[in-house]
Amino acid sequence: MGHALHKLGIDSISVEERISLGQDMWDSVAIEAGLLLPGITEMDELNRRLDEDDADPADTRDWSIIKTDAIARWKR
Repeated sequence: MGHALHKLGIDSISVEERISLGQDMWDSVAIEAGLLLPGITEMDELNRRLDEDDADPADTRDWSIIKTDAIARWKR
């Protein structure tokens, strides 16, 4: 095993825990790099929003208004 595994104590945890840790590390890299695809829950929500938009395309707000409102809420 590598020096870092021993130094961090990773070599002393179970195989299952190391696999889980490896997956967590990979997911964190993928998230930061923008490589992680949306999960089922996120895809369901995106599809729901697309269906809602298709049902009433005139029900929209200008991006500049949305952005201004969001910034104002964030500053509260």
